[in-house]
Amino acid sequence: MSFQDLEAGRPLGSRQNLNNGKQDATQAVASGIFQINTAVSTFQRLVNTLGTPKDTPELREKLHKTRLHIGQLVKDTSAKLKQASESDHRAEVSASKKVTDAKLAKDFQAVLKEFQKAQRLAAERETAYTPFVPQAVPSSSYTAGEVDTRSDESAEQRGLLVQSRRQEVLLLDNEIAFNEAIIEERDQGIQEIQQQIGEVNEIFKDLAVLVHEQGTMIVNQCCR
Repeated sequence: MSFQDLEAGRPLGSRQNLNNGKQDATQAVASGIFQINTAVSTFQRLVNTLGTPKDTPELREKLHKTRLHIGQLVKDTSAKLKQASESDHRAEVSASKKVTDAKLAKDFQAVLKEFQKAQRLAAERETAYTPFVPQAVPSSSYTAGEVDTRSDESAEQRGLLVQSRRQEVLLLDNEIAFNEAIIEERDQGIQEIQQQIGEVNEIFKDLAVLVHEQGTMIVNQCCR
């Protein structure tokens, strides 16, 4: 079974090959690639929102969680693919299984390329833009303006004005602190992206070697 079989909703049939109720490696790889492809599509939509009015701290958090989710799926699928490839070296393994695993490896390569593109774009946009934060309007500003327009400068009114201005200063301080926290969080996010890009690149290199080995193995078997 290839990734296209899962994507098209074809039944698993005799290829399910369960051992003690668990998926075999080939089945797990096909399922993993399907999940990665779905998650990458979501990730791409989130990345395309960066730099727009919808680019909020909440969206950045969702982007962060989706990125981590994909990263774990990639690691798990890579491990299962290696397991499937190692089993293909056994003499009793059929040629059809080897071909299936080789197709899955190429499918895995393709979805990793898409994720790499989205990662690079995310890094560029998260560096260039900060999330949009709606500006809070002090609820007491109208009261302060109203106090200013009145001619009766009573002690109570002056007290309200002073209190209002203190609240505005406090709000400004909080806004500055919040913006600084957003910038710090953005910088941490960019570092995480760079780290994950490096991890995916390493997996991609290993995958290229594995695909080459599978191709050679299939050719050798056909020539026997």
